[in-house]
Amino acid sequence: MNLKELALRLGLSPTTVSRALNGYPEVNETTRARVMAAAKRHNYRPNTRAIRLATGRAMAVGHVIPLATRHEIVNPVFADFIAGAGETYSRNDYDMVLSVVSDADEETTYRTLRSKGNVDGVILHAPRLDDPRIPLLREIGLPFVVHGRSTGSATPYAWVDVNNRRAFQRATEFLLDLGHRRIALVNGLEFMDFAIRRRTGYLDALAARGIAPDPALMTSEEMTEISGHRIGARMLAQPDPPTAFLASSMISGMGVRRAIEERGLVMGRDVSVIIHDDDLSYMKNGEDVPIYTATRSSVREAGRIAAEMLLGLIAAPGQEPPHRLLEADLIIGQSTGPAPTGPAPR
Repeated sequence: MNLKELALRLGLSPTTVSRALNGYPEVNETTRARVMAAAKRHNYRPNTRAIRLATGRAMAVGHVIPLATRHEIVNPVFADFIAGAGETYSRNDYDMVLSVVSDADEETTYRTLRSKGNVDGVILHAPRLDDPRIPLLREIGLPFVVHGRSTGSATPYAWVDVNNRRAFQRATEFLLDLGHRRIALVNGLEFMDFAIRRRTGYLDALAARGIAPDPALMTSEEMTEISGHRIGARMLAQPDPPTAFLASSMISGMGVRRAIEERGLVMGRDVSVIIHDDDLSYMKNGEDVPIYTATRSSVREAGRIAAEMLLGLIAAPGQEPPHRLLEADLIIGQSTGPAPTGPAPR
């Protein structure tokens, strides 16, 4: 079925049907919903090349990954985000352009994508404190959505984020309620906005209970298994070791668990562990009963939301940048228990 045939069945002009399918704001929602339902019912697929010619759009969304953070590509969190975003792109006949570039070429890459018209918009990953990419994208007029937020940025921008501060505050409170007082924070790199917010939540929970933070129990490193193991081993060797760990990812939490078990200790009995982001497609947190207690958020859903938000900005430029703050659930697993009494096992 072609566009003219679909329009004839609906009793509408081909122009109206085309505009409804391509997200033009002047088409009312009732008509748009009717056209979309008919297109699905009759298995109509618009000609992407024709759409590009008619609208001047590239029908593609860009993701730019600097080489310094290339580990993000194999990070299951990044993979799940891309999977969620990709579902939205496919449903709307958009392609995805992934650019892996050197740090020095990142700004040039965004400018080139804009000048060549290779993409209609981009999703910005791993925002930093006062991220300079945000004013850059506003300056060059490339629609964008940030996965996360950038503390200190004065430029309005669209974003989708999980409430990292509240997630880590709740996790720390849970450990405090179990009697733990020596709680270690195994955080991500703290020039990243999410890590700053997670530390803030951790510190807020300690302050509310009148507990002074111990710098020896707070770290900021890459969220890898090796890093988690190294931090865990070092902290457990202290004269007054932590009785609990709060890890910024499942991967670093796995490293902490390895360090615990190397000392002949049992996770959940001798030392408690809470991780973040356990709702991953390719790295499940156990079967019926979660292995780790975790602050859970769906990265895949965040990808869908960010992609839908970006396509909305592309279809209706000039609107106020939308925001979406997602809350994490606290999932109780086998990795936490009451703080042990007496001296820690050696």
